[in-house]
Amino acid sequence: MISLPNTGFLADASDRLKSMMAAQARPVSLSRGQVLFDQGDPGDALFAVTDGALEVSVLSLQGRKLALDLMGPGAIFGEISLFDPGPRTATITATQPSQVLRVRNADILAQINKHPELAGDMIRLAGLRMRWMGRQLNEQVFLPVPTRLARKLLHLAPVSDSCPKTVALSQTELAEYVGATREAISKTIAAWKRLGVIETVRSGILIQDLEALHVLADLEQI
Repeated sequence: MISLPNTGFLADASDRLKSMMAAQARPVSLSRGQVLFDQGDPGDALFAVTDGALEVSVLSLQGRKLALDLMGPGAIFGEISLFDPGPRTATITATQPSQVLRVRNADILAQINKHPELAGDMIRLAGLRMRWMGRQLNEQVFLPVPTRLARKLLHLAPVSDSCPKTVALSQTELAEYVGATREAISKTIAAWKRLGVIETVRSGILIQDLEALHVLADLEQI
């Protein structure tokens, strides 16, 4: 039986709504480098990552690719399309062989027409998503680079309580994800290395002190 992750957008959904959406989900396989959809493509479905890793990127006005995020198992994206199908605002590319579940807008609307009591739960989830987007905008606009970098490393790190753990991204890639210059990222990383919080390795960034990184992320600031 197919099950959707109990994370992100779906974390606060009712059990009945989750069951209904899971029943409409269909698996999609992606090979390394395969694009699930491009920025500007018509969007009509939510996706959940069950295996692998997917990169979120956009094109700047100058045509430069900007990486925004790297999603792993449990990540849910494209949920706005469940409420308002329209052009995709980013490109999603598999960075390794991956599996996702797809839930189409048309299938969900058909189920809500049959079970209108689920509409209230969907509206509530839409409101929660809008608040989350507002928090993300506040972080990008108001938080300093070190705080944004700490939060991004925590977001990208493998899910476990043990250290060390590796984030397999270069400093240039981290700068793109955080929305900062490579020089600013390098300066921050050098300071954290002196404190013993992280170490740079050939494969990326090695987190050595997870508790210290949580303090640097200042998670209660916003």
